[in-house]
Amino acid sequence: MHPSLYLDRLSVPGFARVEVVETSPSTNAELVAAVRDDPAAWPAPSALIAEHQTAGRGRAGRSWETPPRAGLTVSVLLRPRVPAGSLGWLPLLAGLAVVRTVSDGGVTAAVKWPNDVLLPAVDTVAGLGLYRKVAGILAEVVPEGPDAGGAVGAAPAVVLGIGLNVSQSAEELPVPTATSLALAGYPRPDRTDVLVRMLGEVHAVVRRWEEAGGDVVASGLLAEYTAVSATLGTRVRAELAGDSGVLEGEAVGLDGTGALTIRTDTGEERTVTAGDVWHLR
Repeated sequence: MHPSLYLDRLSVPGFARVEVVETSPSTNAELVAAVRDDPAAWPAPSALIAEHQTAGRGRAGRSWETPPRAGLTVSVLLRPRVPAGSLGWLPLLAGLAVVRTVSDGGVTAAVKWPNDVLLPAVDTVAGLGLYRKVAGILAEVVPEGPDAGGAVGAAPAVVLGIGLNVSQSAEELPVPTATSLALAGYPRPDRTDVLVRMLGEVHAVVRRWEEAGGDVVASGLLAEYTAVSATLGTRVRAELAGDSGVLEGEAVGLDGTGALTIRTDTGEERTVTAGDVWHLR
């Protein structure tokens, strides 16, 4: 039996509202709907957490589920005051915040473009190399406007979903390419402590990004992200969104929107904005 969150310890500086529910099909879907129905009730930043998520939404419409109280399923409502063209960086920066959270506990982590956090492993698996996935991230812009209750000209509302495996055993993981903090040797993986640290890191990273006007270079966040990237500098295979084909080459950089630049074997540099990216040996 995995323990419940300790609600008396869920004080997160900078957050206007933090709500915990016992069960939710999808915290992202639930929070998106709540913000559309009553934006004033969810000032930014706010967070919705479920002890048990039964139909989590991943990228490309994939669904997933974790055992009750074994992981953290969190959705954060943000209104980043940055240029709209910079919003593609949000899931990448959330990954950086998760890496910073995990590193506080002494576990080395890495980001995999565009929306995964990885932990080192002792054996190789196809697509991840010497890593296993410990967290996934999904960002969704909330449609707003006069008909949706949002103020015209306001910063766009974005719901940022983070699913982090905390105390799962190997038998409780959905796929063999996943891991948890407990399996990786994280010291005393208390979900409440991890949650408070993670929300604090998300808030700190986003605020730093906003203060630099959405400029990841000036803020130093690009350099910090690059330093913990398991994707950049490696050979990758990108399965492009919408059945648009496959691209293979070296991941050489990120542009101002957070898109990945891949240099093919012919020397051509191509930009990938969405798709599944696998690390090749």
